[in-house]
Amino acid sequence: MGASPLMSLGLRAMSASYAAMQATGHNIANANVDGYSRQQAELATAKGQYTGAGFFGKGVDVSTVSRAHDAFLTRASAIATSLSSMDAARQGRLGQLEQVFATGEAGIGYTVGTFLNSMSDLASRPADSATRQAVLADALNLANRFNSASMQFDTIQSGVTEDLKTSVGVVNGLTASIAQVNQQVAAVQGLGQPPNDLLDERDRLIGKLSAYVQVSTVLADDGTVGVFIAGGQRLVLGNTAEKLKVALDPDDPSRSSLALDANGATRIIDPASLGGGSIAGLLRFQNDDLVDGRNLLGQLAAAVGGAVNKQQLLGVSLQEPIGSSPSKALFAIGAPQALPASTNARDSSGNYQASVSLTVVDPAALAAANYELRVDPNGAADTYQLTRLSNPPFVQSIQSGAIVDGMRIDIGSPLGVTDRFLLKPVAQAANGMSTLLQDPRDLAAASPLIATVNATNTGTAAVSALTMNTLPPQPAASTRVTFTSDSGDYSWELLDSNNAVLSSGTGIWQADQPIPTPPDDINGFSLNLSGVPRSGDVIDVEPTSATYVGSNNGNALALAALRDATFVGKTMATDGSTSGGVTATDAYASAMADIGVRVSSAKTTAATSASMASQAELARSSASGVNLDEEAARLIQYQQSYQAAAKVLQIAQSLFETLLQTAGG
Repeated sequence: MGASPLMSLGLRAMSASYAAMQATGHNIANANVDGYSRQQAELATAKGQYTGAGFFGKGVDVSTVSRAHDAFLTRASAIATSLSSMDAARQGRLGQLEQVFATGEAGIGYTVGTFLNSMSDLASRPADSATRQAVLADALNLANRFNSASMQFDTIQSGVTEDLKTSVGVVNGLTASIAQVNQQVAAVQGLGQPPNDLLDERDRLIGKLSAYVQVSTVLADDGTVGVFIAGGQRLVLGNTAEKLKVALDPDDPSRSSLALDANGATRIIDPASLGGGSIAGLLRFQNDDLVDGRNLLGQLAAAVGGAVNKQQLLGVSLQEPIGSSPSKALFAIGAPQALPASTNARDSSGNYQASVSLTVVDPAALAAANYELRVDPNGAADTYQLTRLSNPPFVQSIQSGAIVDGMRIDIGSPLGVTDRFLLKPVAQAANGMSTLLQDPRDLAAASPLIATVNATNTGTAAVSALTMNTLPPQPAASTRVTFTSDSGDYSWELLDSNNAVLSSGTGIWQADQPIPTPPDDINGFSLNLSGVPRSGDVIDVEPTSATYVGSNNGNALALAALRDATFVGKTMATDGSTSGGVTATDAYASAMADIGVRVSSAKTTAATSASMASQAELARSSASGVNLDEEAARLIQYQQSYQAAAKVLQIAQSLFETLLQTAGG
């Protein structure tokens, strides 16, 4: 046997050790490269050669270079990254929303309280021009604060839209790169060896993509990977990448939506199907948190403005002719909106065929919510399904003209089967809030009626409050309330200017209860007494004369009483009556608490998901990442193996030289 087989063994061993050192060196060089997977030269024993003395080995072969890759851990890390990015994006935006609902003197609640407190000053000095001017200044400040807060919402919405556009641009760049890598992988697939670095690059790109949108992947036979979002929407297939775009929301053009632009057609993607990613977090904040925050602010603006306007219109101003000039509303409020979906049917001129209008009938009953209106699939032809978009949603069947939650819904032209409308009763209330009065004399501090206790009364009854419920007839008629027994029975008569009886009635007075007990009404007012009346006692309610309008503070007291009145978020019954509700201060405190809870919950959720993403990435890197200590140990191992193989080759060479010398000798 010559030295040739031994030399072949040495060469094969040296080549294998060199290949192993080359793979190890590649690992060390890329130890800090994001997404790099550890590679290893896979060795296989060469097939032995048979001789009469048995099989002699022919050394070692390098079969392939493999990479340490765990598909399950890689997928788990990508999903965890998507959820973490979604929670982080929402948390960051909620921090901006929290600033709108500031505390202390910077908050709208404080401004509302300051304005309503100014009515107490007006009640103390109803004819004082400076006091009236101060009330108008506080009213203007209140309107400006609501406007400023609404503009903050608009600014936040603009920021969300810009972030969405930036994110979509990054996503489109990543998908184009994935498609390019797919093409490169497919080109070398026929060589029979895995292109490890290309596969790492593709996984890295998919990992980065997962931070923006949660994806699912499917491996094809040609080595390419299909990337899908939103439960099956194609994003990358082979070497072709579809493009995402930011489009107007089909239901509300003030918001943005995510769309897939494929083959010239735009498909809106349901945000609920995205699963995770920063884009999903931004859309969730926009469609849920930002909408709810705007509605909470709008509900407060509509309720405060509506309550003040209602009471203002029940009073008497100092405008000439004094006592008979109709009062004017103090605030203008942003109008409710009924927005048709962009997919609704249109006529030949491009106009929507169906039409819906909203009218606020009771600002105190308005809810901080939007509504969806569509044809009732289970109702009659003129029946519609109204869904309050709250959590949980509330669904009811209505007809045109129905009054729901303080708003009347009128259907101008019937809706088609697929038509839908987004109803926004309070979303723009704060945005359109302004003051309508500039002249201090327009403030209606006086009540149109005044109550006096007859001097001959024997009981202790005194007038504690006269509240106007509706405007009395003009010219206002007088009312005389006469108690007929010590137990509290009374009779009343409504008299004209000639003391002729227009109408009359009876009732039972109870302490702390108005006369008459609602829903009955005497000439537009209800009367509260303190003390105890006696039989024969008389209380006269007469129109306030022009002489005493300047000194009358009845309506100013009613305006000041709004500070403690519950006129926000009342519940409206089917008969139109309302109950419950909270004060303006409590409503603002509740709104702050609502946003604060969201912020706190988002922080906790974001911290938890970030920790889970970190653990998932740690598990992935533990399985496929590079450990420099291990690589250094392997490098020494392969170095020694290389040196041993070189020794075999050296010995074979020495033997070969000895054979040559012997043969020539």
